[in-house]
Amino acid sequence: MAHKAYTFRLYPTKEQEELLAKTFGSVRFVYNKMLAERKETYEKFKDD
Repeated sequence: MAHKAYTFRLYPTKEQEELLAKTFGSVRFVYNKMLAERKETYEKFKDD
């Protein structure tokens, strides 16, 4: 079975660029917050 890959390039408008930047910024914040919480929980219970 052969696998194919497609490459796409996006050319967003200035408004779309701003929305994408805000969205990715929010996603990054939530990811880092949850990662820190997970690390904290691991450290708290790692010896149990």
